Amino acid sequence: MTTASAKPVRTRFAPSPTGYLHLGGARTALYSWAFARHFGGTFILRIEDTDLERSTPEAVQAIIDGMKWLGLEHDEGPFYQMQRMERYREVVAAMLKEGSAYLCYSSPEEVEAMRERMRAAGEKPRYDGTWRPQEGKTLPAVPADRKPVVRFKNPLDGDVSWDDVVKGTITISNRELDDLVIARPDGTPTYNFCVAVDDWDMGITHVLRGDDHVNNTPRQINILRAIGAPLPLYGHLPMILGADGEKLSKRHGAVSVMDYPAQGYLPEAMLNYLARLGWSHGDDEVFSMAQFCEWFNLNHLTKSAAQFNHEKLAWLNNHYIKQADNARLAELARPLMLAEGAQFDGAPDLALVLGMLKERVNTVNELAAAAMLFYRAPQPDAALLAQHLNDAVKPALAQFAERCQSVEWSKEALAAMIKEVLAAHALKMPLLAMPLRLIVTGQLQTPAIDAVLQVFGRETILARLAKYL
Repeated sequence: MTTASAKPVRTRFAPSPTGYLHLGGARTALYSWAFARHFGGTFILRIEDTDLERSTPEAVQAIIDGMKWLGLEHDEGPFYQMQRMERYREVVAAMLKEGSAYLCYSSPEEVEAMRERMRAAGEKPRYDGTWRPQEGKTLPAVPADRKPVVRFKNPLDGDVSWDDVVKGTITISNRELDDLVIARPDGTPTYNFCVAVDDWDMGITHVLRGDDHVNNTPRQINILRAIGAPLPLYGHLPMILGADGEKLSKRHGAVSVMDYPAQGYLPEAMLNYLARLGWSHGDDEVFSMAQFCEWFNLNHLTKSAAQFNHEKLAWLNNHYIKQADNARLAELARPLMLAEGAQFDGAPDLALVLGMLKERVNTVNELAAAAMLFYRAPQPDAALLAQHLNDAVKPALAQFAERCQSVEWSKEALAAMIKEVLAAHALKMPLLAMPLRLIVTGQLQTPAIDAVLQVFGRETILARLAKYL
């Protein structure tokens, strides 16, 4: 399937707010968003919050925050199912009137007894149709003081079949489906019914979602047919697995999208990674979202489960950190560094420092940690100082300090001056660079010493050298 239907493309992301936005949900949102963008269509955000016991405002906010961080902007919504109750009641009433739904007074205990009898007989447990109206059938007497549920009158014969854009043709016998409850005794509608009505009202043309919804699809198709609604095209995406081949869970590390900005990942890295976690465009690994939307189609969605690889994500994040604007990186790193006691007054420009360090790190957190050496007073280990700041090197350091007072303060001029001092004292670079690093930064591992000196500035270098000479 390379083209959309004749109707304008309308896709939706419809999470249940019972927890955080997980990686599988984020990938579903990304694919639905990209498909709408590819065809100039509409991407809708719908919050399916009818599970009152588990839905929370905090989870709604976590979903919206995750979408905002990823930059997956919706064109319509967010729509909330709990704000559409009147519409659902209207459709239920119409279905009761038309005969595609009926009142059922069986108690939960009676329904469970039906299922137990079927299990004992080796049959699939289901509602047995006690209250289903049929020609010539006499229904039981209505129990006093018992509120009914409303059940959908599912077809008794035939099959439900659809061409899944990911999995191919899927066929399920109607005998496998019972008359599901579409409204509870208090009148609140149930999940599959709400989804069908919403997809109808919102004109959804393509439904991309996780393959844990495959069993819901025949029920929703039958409801859509019963209410005279057009059917969207369905595509069920395989789940994301951990490196051990098991379903991705907290024991594999972060599974909430919003854990990743906290760990120093950039949204463009996460989007690029999720895009390739179930879809491909030849051997292309790194691409912008504009390029992804141009390329994205449903032909290249993979049928097999994808494995989440943290090393691959880290590699992509390194790529995007290297591409990122240094001022943007400074905005992200500064609060992390302040929490660690960084002192920015009179210190080097943070964007300049991060630009020097970003080639070597995989996350913004690593970048912030690496930059701390420029924003706190050095505290070199006494034993290391005694080892590296010895009598053999002190004359060279003294000459270096003297030359620092007048040398042009550029990386190139500093590098040339260091070479001249080394030659004058017949020393190799490490013998001078190691004590310099300790005095200036308090550590032995830093970027190139000439770059470090340039960033700190003349006054800071002279002040720190004076403490030890």
